[in-house]
Amino acid sequence: MAPAGDRAGYWGPPTSTLDWCEENYVVSHYIAEFWNTVSNLFFILPPIYGAIQCYKDGLEKRYLAAYMGLMAVGLGSWCFHMTLKYEMQLLDELPMIYGCCTFVYCLYECFKYKNTVNYPLLFLLGTYSIGVTTVYLNWKQPVFHQVMYGTLVLVLVLRSVYIVMWVYPWLRGLGYTSLTLFLMGFFLWNIDNIFCDRLR
Repeated sequence: MAPAGDRAGYWGPPTSTLDWCEENYVVSHYIAEFWNTVSNLFFILPPIYGAIQCYKDGLEKRYLAAYMGLMAVGLGSWCFHMTLKYEMQLLDELPMIYGCCTFVYCLYECFKYKNTVNYPLLFLLGTYSIGVTTVYLNWKQPVFHQVMYGTLVLVLVLRSVYIVMWVYPWLRGLGYTSLTLFLMGFFLWNIDNIFCDRLR
């Protein structure tokens, strides 16, 4: 639900199925949600650096794809929060699914000894991505996207817990820190959704 203090802006009225709690066009006439937009620089600039380093170091293409996926989420989210248009919402949300599938692939391939491609896993993740995309384009329910994304995150968390508990126990501190930060972000996201009318 959009805040009451919204103003008219360059991109016109929102057409997205979601309008976040940040007041629209308050900081800039050209950016609907200014802070939600510019905070995406953290999803754009570091992944560009990471992708360049992957390329320079000759790492497997899956790592490059993971950085590019994260950057795509940042760019899509930038466009979505800048315009609050439905097409830009898709540019934000669908790369979240594709990027998360790339992370799942990377985590399930992290113990191989040769530079090979796991075609069955690629097929499974590709089918999942195509299925989610097809359903979401025809059934514009944000909760569907959130559940499908949450499923991928759960797979990532379970795989990560396995890795830090039984394979690389010296990474437990990093694993716990990452999980805590993720859960804190999820908690704050829910606070934003639930108390939108009362908090700024």
